[in-house]
Amino acid sequence: MKINIITPMEIESEKVKSAIARIQNKKHNYNLVTSEIGREATAKAMMNLPDSDINILLGFAAIVGKEEEMPNELGFGKPIEITATSLYGYEGGLFENGKPICTQPKLNLPSLSSLTSDKFVRTTDLVEKTVIDMEDYTFMYLKRPQDFIVRVISDFLPAIEAIEQL
Repeated sequence: MKINIITPMEIESEKVKSAIARIQNKKHNYNLVTSEIGREATAKAMMNLPDSDINILLGFAAIVGKEEEMPNELGFGKPIEITATSLYGYEGGLFENGKPICTQPKLNLPSLSSLTSDKFVRTTDLVEKTVIDMEDYTFMYLKRPQDFIVRVISDFLPAIEAIEQL
């Protein structure tokens, strides 16, 4: 099986290379693509992918909530599958301007929803366990039915007070 793994940042790509190098008796061929951060960069990468059986968007993500209040499977460094994503307002405003896109889970991981924005999300008025990322909506919109998103929890966004605009 040919698998494209798309990572938004080089640091994520390096971690994937390291993980693949540890796999003994590989049954699949892996191709790594670093798309850069953002919806436009993800779209450009998707339009130029080599042929594959599966595409995986893999990277780090922040999740809304306090780490100490999350279940163990949603702790720091844990992988999650994104099965629903929507486009949030420009510059992270409070309005939603994109219809949510949903898919069926493909992995035995917790399935969560993601919000994507043109800029960083600047509000804390979000549902706990929502993932904040900048590429998920575009990938979900362009992906094939067999493709999927895996995010590794790298940060927590406690909803204590609104983030001030700079």
